[in-house]
Amino acid sequence: MTDLPDPSRRPLPLADAHQPSWNRSSMTCLYRCANACAHPVPNQSENEYFGDIVDQVVSRRGVLKASAVGALVAGAGVAGALPAAAAPAAPAAPAAPAAAHAAGRRPDTSGSALTFPAVPPNQLDTVVVANGYDWAVVIRWGDPVLPDAPRFDFERQTPYAQARQFGYNNDFLGFLPLGGSGDRGLLWSNHEYTNEELMFPGFTSQDALTVDQVRVAMLAHGGSVVEIERVGDTGQWRLVTRGHRHRNRRITPMTPMRFTGGAAGSALLRTNADPTGRRVLGMLNNCAGGVTPWGTILTGEENFNQYFVGGDAVPAADKPALARYGITTTARYPSGSRKWERADRRFDLAVEPHEANRFGYIVEIDPYDPASTPRKHTALGRFKHEGANIKVAKDGRVAAYMGDDERFDYIYKFVSSRKMRRGRSRVDREWNKRLLEDGTLYVAKFTGDSPPAQIDGTGRLPSDGAFDGSGRWIPLTDGRTSFVPGFTVAQCLVHARLAADAVGATKMDRPEDIEPNPVNGRIYCALTNNTSRVATTPVPPSGRVAGVDEANPRADNRNGHILEIAEAGGDAAATTFAWALPILCGDPADPSTYFAGFDKTKVSPISCPDNVAFDRAGNLWIATDGNALRPAGENVERNYNDGLFAVPLEGPERGHLKQFATVPRGAETCGPLISDDQRTAFIAVQHPGEETGATVETPASTWPDGDAARPAVVSIWRIASGSKRIGA
Repeated sequence: MTDLPDPSRRPLPLADAHQPSWNRSSMTCLYRCANACAHPVPNQSENEYFGDIVDQVVSRRGVLKASAVGALVAGAGVAGALPAAAAPAAPAAPAAPAAAHAAGRRPDTSGSALTFPAVPPNQLDTVVVANGYDWAVVIRWGDPVLPDAPRFDFERQTPYAQARQFGYNNDFLGFLPLGGSGDRGLLWSNHEYTNEELMFPGFTSQDALTVDQVRVAMLAHGGSVVEIERVGDTGQWRLVTRGHRHRNRRITPMTPMRFTGGAAGSALLRTNADPTGRRVLGMLNNCAGGVTPWGTILTGEENFNQYFVGGDAVPAADKPALARYGITTTARYPSGSRKWERADRRFDLAVEPHEANRFGYIVEIDPYDPASTPRKHTALGRFKHEGANIKVAKDGRVAAYMGDDERFDYIYKFVSSRKMRRGRSRVDREWNKRLLEDGTLYVAKFTGDSPPAQIDGTGRLPSDGAFDGSGRWIPLTDGRTSFVPGFTVAQCLVHARLAADAVGATKMDRPEDIEPNPVNGRIYCALTNNTSRVATTPVPPSGRVAGVDEANPRADNRNGHILEIAEAGGDAAATTFAWALPILCGDPADPSTYFAGFDKTKVSPISCPDNVAFDRAGNLWIATDGNALRPAGENVERNYNDGLFAVPLEGPERGHLKQFATVPRGAETCGPLISDDQRTAFIAVQHPGEETGATVETPASTWPDGDAARPAVVSIWRIASGSKRIGA
């Protein structure tokens, strides 16, 4: 449907002590990140900024000549401000069947136009999709995953049941095919965090939860593998409920895992329960991820800090590193604590001071083998990972691109030491499953090409017509040698944030999902927002620690932007790159917004880009997290529901961003996933009804079943006559 009522408008709420973020409920602030915005920014480093490097500022043309990107040529006009990369090499055939979200997908260059009618912003308590499309729930919180799972019952939740049922707050989605028909496959979903008010009837406080309820919440984290099948000849999918479903699996904070890479076995990872520093139980707060060309899942641990107490009791030498990761070291029970230590003492740092060092990694999981042991890859560094996505370099090595989702934190890249094998045998796949255990970890430094005075915090384009420039990947360690003075290899990996501080990486506006485009070969990153950035740079430690620069050009950046990276020569192993900002999000009527030069009167409003995906034509699909908008000059917010958006990146439609779907009240749009045949868009509807004061008994949303809200995965497909392809 498209003729929706105009959304209501209301005065901006007064900020309170626990909710400095203007477009978040207090429940979101508490459970998503333990009120991170109410605490000082963890990054108090004094890295240099573009405004401090006047002698490096030359003309745009001069920067391109001097930036070791000789294989790049200037794009035409403002819409093509990023120099065009050399044509990417033909992608390698994956060692496992082709998988959506995986590098190696065969591109479709038949056209990039998106013909669906845009969905108007709305506040409806349902999923709304473009005219000509339909949607259905694939799986929801509490649905059975394992054959012995009991039926979900709000009043009778148990740890036994939750360990066998679909977890809470589904986030990243990955799909891996089964057989050659394309009609059956494995769906992976992360389970990021829990909303206890919306889970347990009669909830009053975390302290009032029973130990069994704490364990239910623990076991609702992690991830799920479920077998799904196509419904007839449509783009709709459903759970496979008959047969053995022998690949279905739940992974939780209690699942045994092992460490790999240069920090495995180091003293920083050793605990009383694991004196070897090589074994760990479970994963926490998994946000985004990726699917590898060899058919495994990469899932990123993000806001793990909120699960630990006792930071005041750790040795003094350990406190700076803990604080850099947002762990309170001045009080036993920090604000927002989940109280998990009541159920498992390892979450009390007074008992296990190194336990927190064992979370914050990229975890690799083989969904085809439910008996396999997940691996935490220390070689990819420890930080608040949004996810990781793979691109194959020209010489056959693989690069993993990663964002650290915190205000003023960094963008990273890992390049493997060994080359990917292109065969499809079991031996080749086992070889490829070890590629992320050994290689070089880099952090990004961005340099703008405009005079600093033209980057004034307003979002006004500089005189060359684009926010763009050059950059380099600074090596931290190759797993054998540390390239950071004063740091060991293990410290570079376990304390990657501190190592990146030391080499002067560029502080970014919450870098979240980063993925390679299968058609144009460039890398795209969602920078969600950063209301702490200012127009000038005060001296740390002020809590507002960075001014604007050309890669982060807006002060009080409420709406976020999209970053586009072109590696030198189109090679994922390159150590230099060109970059540009094709999209500055917000209300199109706001002069600080920019949509690759496209006519803004035809563009949908968008705020807080979070996850990204691509279809086979190379169009960018963006899921939002906090799609509240304040038009320029108005002291009101339009608190729209989050949604899924799509935008062409090439041709005359470049920058024509349109909203494809919206999710219910209080929900975030996660996933997203465009199937390899482009007949289905999967989204994860996370935390419906996550609004201040909501409970099971008094829900702010009753989606999807008309009673209490439950997170769920949705498939969207085309029902109009003609093409069955999503977006066309």
